[in-house]
Order: sequence, then structure tokens, then C-alpha cells
Amino acid sequence: MAAQVQRMSRLMVKTLRDDPADAETLNHKLLVRAGYVRRTSAGIWTWLPLGKKVLENVSRVVREEMDAIGAQEVLLPALLPKEPYEASGRYDEYGDLLFRLRDRKGAEYLLGPTHEEIFTQVVKDQCSSYKDLPVMLYQIQTKYRDEARPRAGVLRGREFQMKDSYSFDTTDEGLAESYALHRAAYQKIFQRLGLDFRIVSAVSGAMGGSASEEFLAPAPAGEDTFVDCPACDYAANTEAVTFKLAPVADEHPAVEELDTPDTPTIESLAEHLGVPASATLKNLLVKVDGEIVAVGVPGDREVDLGKLGEHLAPAVVDLVTADDFTGRPDLVRGYVGPQGLDKVRYIADPRVAPGTAWITGANKADKHAKNVVAGRDFEVDDYLDVVVVQEGDPCPSCGTGLKLGRAIEIGHIFQLGRKYADTFQLDVLGQNGKPVRVTMGSYGIGVSRAVAALAEQTADEQGLCWPSEIAPADVHVVAAGKALQTELAVDVADQLAAAGLRVLVDERAGVSPGVKFTDAELIGIPKILVAGRRSGEGVVELKDRRTGEREELTVAEAVARLRA
Repeated sequence: MAAQVQRMSRLMVKTLRDDPADAETLNHKLLVRAGYVRRTSAGIWTWLPLGKKVLENVSRVVREEMDAIGAQEVLLPALLPKEPYEASGRYDEYGDLLFRLRDRKGAEYLLGPTHEEIFTQVVKDQCSSYKDLPVMLYQIQTKYRDEARPRAGVLRGREFQMKDSYSFDTTDEGLAESYALHRAAYQKIFQRLGLDFRIVSAVSGAMGGSASEEFLAPAPAGEDTFVDCPACDYAANTEAVTFKLAPVADEHPAVEELDTPDTPTIESLAEHLGVPASATLKNLLVKVDGEIVAVGVPGDREVDLGKLGEHLAPAVVDLVTADDFTGRPDLVRGYVGPQGLDKVRYIADPRVAPGTAWITGANKADKHAKNVVAGRDFEVDDYLDVVVVQEGDPCPSCGTGLKLGRAIEIGHIFQLGRKYADTFQLDVLGQNGKPVRVTMGSYGIGVSRAVAALAEQTADEQGLCWPSEIAPADVHVVAAGKALQTELAVDVADQLAAAGLRVLVDERAGVSPGVKFTDAELIGIPKILVAGRRSGEGVVELKDRRTGEREELTVAEAVARLRA
């Protein structure tokens, strides 16, 4: 089937020689410079003709692989009533991330950030028997999140394209099967797109549920930090990394109080005593739903507030302020120790294991205590992994030092279980005629994020360099300038299109060959075919955009090579 030839002379594309002033990341710079997107407002982007083609190609690959596992495509509204999200608790949990609005009658709505609640209601309405299940539904739709600081071009926007799918099963075994089908489909999708990716353990966050994994594309512009073990297959988002609790059986002397004037920080204390920060115990005070809680970690580590928040969700975690110490003589600012904190819940990282001894605050101004032993001198109410992960931390699987990397989240899959089914009473009649509570999975792919990730991973010094599966065309034909060269370029473009190839031909009059060649490199179509100095002989130059390899061929040879 013949394809269409797109002429540069008629294409709405404006390339730029310089990076946009506000661009920080590679994808932002190149997608704007190459004429793929245009900024409309902070975090809101217009997809121009070339960009729309790439976006649709990503969507096509996603659709094909979702259809291949038996998922059915639907389209739900983006404008949603608030009541389902109030019922699930996420109307409050999302906080400022939700776009909220009222209609002319005063009814409250939101712009959908994700659609678990609405899909659950759809299935409740459409499915009444175990014979109707399992079912997998998906959509590719615009989502909305009111990001405080949209950045990195289309990578972190307030409006974005996403594929979200949902599985509905009557058994946990069925859920596991649906999850495995999606996991395998995601691997095929990202392989076809040409992405370098890692599958890592993750936390569920506001989505709820139990098991979850992220698909991450390593890139310097990534907002996620992940760990990778060089000795085994362990990989995880840093928020999901665990540390094994290992009690210590050592004997320690009795607690000894130390005079430590003007040492309210770990740094000043370690310097005053001449000890490493790792010998001290840091006690961070936070408020959990307004109640003061102490969090203990080794003095050389930082508390990961994101991790802490995930562990304690849906409770709200805030740092204490100076006012919180008023009326609390048991809390001495800068000198808090876990011993004697009878009225405060004490959470500790597993590194503060029973039997470990520490130098910590003595709960008196200018005083610290040493030989304070966990399990002997103070009790830990809850052990939670809450430290910021560092390069070299032991792998939870094999103990080898972990490696840290930055990555872009391109997909996330969840075994939600019955969280939303319980909320909306999603039951079907089972084989025995009794109601069965349905169990769910939720699976997301960032379609527009995948475009940004590909730009980050595949671009070079000259510009974009798309994989063939998602490029806006298969071949970019360039006429070097003269009438004969332009005539040959248009003729070759027509032959290639007749052979079923998608072709972009640059036959612009009055544009120098140098500008045309620079634009071809910047736009990043996989193959560049140049009608140049040997056009009179019917010879063209074929260049591979990624490798830079060039070859002179006759027109017939070039058409045959590109059709293969």
C-alpha cells in the first residue's frame, strides 16, 4: 500500500539553531528546536505535526501489544465528579495535585489524574457474573496533575498522555496472571520503542495495593533514583530498598552522660567528641497527623521524608517547627535522645537494631549520652526503612554494594487487590451463586513521557535520532538545491512512498544545502537520502542517521535497500 509523501515546503515546522532559554534537559531543547512541540504555558504543550506523528506511533505500539494480550480499549471522560474520589479517599490524598473545578450549578468536579475509581464503577455496571470475568480494559487519554514546578519539557507536565489499563479477576491467582501478562506486554512495548529500561521494585503510593514494579529508562534528566546490583538481578526504586534488621549481641557499658556545650547538630557533636558521625544517633522530630513522632537514624544518614511518608500514608507527615517545642519540656531542641521519650512514638531505621550502641541526646541542654543501647535503654515502636539510600549500601538479596542511577519512569504496574472493589462494593456472582469480591490490577504507561525518554536516550550532538518504530518518517530525502537534484529527490520520494515507506522530502526552494542537512540531522529520521552532485547520473547518497555511515547507490539500489 502506497504511503504519503510529506513535503518540507508544506510542513508546518520551524527549526531553531539555538536552545530555548528556559530549557534545561536534552529532550526539552531538541523537541523544541526540531519543531516537534511548542510551549503553550507552564507544563502545557502543543504537539506540532512531527511531534504528533511520534506520539501517535508510540500509542500505536502500545495499542498493538495491549490488544495482543486480550485487553479491550475504551475511552472514559477526563472531567470527573468528585464523589468517587471522595469515596476512595484520594480526593484528599492527592491534595494540590488535583485540578478542581465547579460547574455553573456549583457541582464539584476534577480533571482525572488516573481512573481506578471510574473503571471500577464501569465494571460494576457491566459485569454481574464470574462468567463476565476476567476482563482487561485500557485507554490512552490525556491526564491532568497540577504540578507545582513543571519542568523538563514534556517529561513533567500538567497535562500529559497516558495509557492506563485495569484488570478485574475473581481470584488472587487470576490477578497474578493478569499482572504477568501486562508485565510481559510492557517489556515488548519498550523493546519495540527502542528504549533502554530497567524493571525495579517500587512502592504503591496514592494508588494503593500491594505489589508494584516500575519500568525506568536510565537518563541524566530522570527524576527517579534507582539502585542496581552489579552481582545479581536486584533493582529497585530507592524508596523501595529495604535493609535487613540484624540484632547485635555485644555487651556495652552503662549509659554515661557527657558535657557537650553548643553541639546541637551531628556535625558539631562529632567534631567536639572526635568521633565519626556514624557513631551518633540522629533523632528527627516530625508531626504525623499533628502528633509529634521521633525518627532515629545513624548520624551519618539522612531521613528520606518521601519514604517515611509512603510508610505512614495516608497520614500527613510534616517537620516540626520551633512552636512545637513550646510546653514540651521533654523535648530539648538539638539534644533529643530516645531514652526517656515516654510520650513520643519512636520510629527507627533497621540500622538502629537491638543491641547497637549510640551517642545521642541526653534530653538536657548541652548534654549528650554515650553507650545508649537499643532494646536496653530505649524501645523502638516501629522499625521502618527511612534512610536515604547511598551508593555502596548492601544489596538486600546478596549483600553486594549497590549502584545508584537516575532514570525516567515510563511505566508502573500495581497489584491493587480489593482496595477499590471494597470501596465500591464490586462483587459478581460466583460459581456457587454467592457474591465474590473482585480483585484488581492497575497498569500505566506514560506515552508522552516515552517520547521524552527516547529523545534523552537516543539523541546525539547533531540532534534527535529516533528508532525506526516511532520516527515520524522512514526516510528523509534531501534535495541539495539545484533543479535537477530537486526533481530527482521528488521522484525518489514518490517511488519510496509507492513501496510503502513513509517519506519526508526537503525540496524547499531558496534554502541552502547546509541548512537542509542540518535540519535533517536535527529532525532525526533514521535514514537520510541525499540527491546531490551525482544526481545527473541517477546516483544518490544514503546515510544512516545513527551510525553516520554513508553509501552511494543508484536510485533503484537505494529504493531496494530501503524496502528490505
